[in-house]
Amino acid sequence: MSTPEAPLAERTAGEPSPRARAKGEPRFPDGPKADPAGSHFERRIRSFQPRRSRVTSGQADALQRLWPVWGLDIDGSRRLDLAELFGNGRPVVLEIGFGMGEATAEMAAADPGTNILAVDVHTPGQGHLLHLAEERGLTNVRVANGDAIILLREMLAPDSLSGLRVFFPDPWPKKRHHKRRLIQPEFLTLAASRLAPSALVHCATDWEPYAEQMLEVLTAHPDFENTREDGGFAPRPEFRPLTRFERQGLDKGHVVNDLLFRRVPHDDRAGHRDGDPA
Repeated sequence: MSTPEAPLAERTAGEPSPRARAKGEPRFPDGPKADPAGSHFERRIRSFQPRRSRVTSGQADALQRLWPVWGLDIDGSRRLDLAELFGNGRPVVLEIGFGMGEATAEMAAADPGTNILAVDVHTPGQGHLLHLAEERGLTNVRVANGDAIILLREMLAPDSLSGLRVFFPDPWPKKRHHKRRLIQPEFLTLAASRLAPSALVHCATDWEPYAEQMLEVLTAHPDFENTREDGGFAPRPEFRPLTRFERQGLDKGHVVNDLLFRRVPHDDRAGHRDGDPA
């Protein structure tokens, strides 16, 4: 496992201040790229919208120092070797959309035997999760930047994931935007091809109409089965920590629903599909 360099403040003590960036020069030359996949893949309706917000000095320092060690740009150019990426052969859970990373870091600390590949496009959140990983000595977290669809389709091998987490995705509440929601039949088919048999899919949302859609789509999909015998929502499991965002929602009276589904073993599926979709 590579060891990150000393903090920027320590490395530059007594040295002249860094020069101002030229116009168009990336802020983090060794950090996440603005659009790692570029125009190499077809245009499609995306379920996410990059947000612009201020990057703190601590987040900037983490991005500059730790991205080359623990970061990954989703460029779709190669198939990942997850054992090489993490430095071990432990199970890997994919988390799509981790916000500021507090819950991700908490789950990684509580379960060091599981590797977490955490995907987001929010630069401050990427920097904050890297900072938390270093601060808490978490070697089982890798931060990926870009489109999770390209990651799943182009860069992950069939049956390579032991789990999938999608916590509080953008609900796209307006009806005309429902097509942008991540949890759709096509996404689940792709995800199923990358999930090992019996892998757990865990979704959570505080937007009740979206929760109902998630339940309907997951229940109807032949590659997944509800872990709840009653076929409904699950209580929040203890291993999913409450986030600051979630607490704020609960204080406002929002109802949070968790969904826990398992990847059906291949032999139990109704109709066999190729494990590596085009």
